[in-house]
Amino acid sequence: MFSIPGATQYADWSLFLLQLMVALVFGTSGFSHLKSPRRRAESLGMSVAFTVFLGAAEMAGSLGLAFGVLTQWAALGLIIIMMGAIYMKVVKWKTGFWGEKASGWHYDLLFIVMNPTILCTGGGRIALFLVPPN
Repeated sequence: MFSIPGATQYADWSLFLLQLMVALVFGTSGFSHLKSPRRRAESLGMSVAFTVFLGAAEMAGSLGLAFGVLTQWAALGLIIIMMGAIYMKVVKWKTGFWGEKASGWHYDLLFIVMNPTILCTGGGRIALFLVPPN
């Protein structure tokens, strides 16, 4: 195998960066749902109550990934949320894979593919405030 010597020693840091990126995206999305639930509900074609639930779920998943709390469950929940997003885009809104103006479901699929890495590894040994000893 042709590998880069010493690269695997940074696997936990790589997983941590992946978790932070996923947490950042879901955290900002969840915040926007909770900040203006009525307006977000109208733009998504959903009820206000479901939009609040969705925002809270995204925020909870985001915090779980960032802080290493119930990391695998958080990743699983975010996968389910993104499956729902793809369903909405494909079935309800008839959006293609690439969509128009970056509104396709390729973006959502990326998060479905990222989260199993977090789920199957438990996110590694590093989380905010939980850096392992050397």
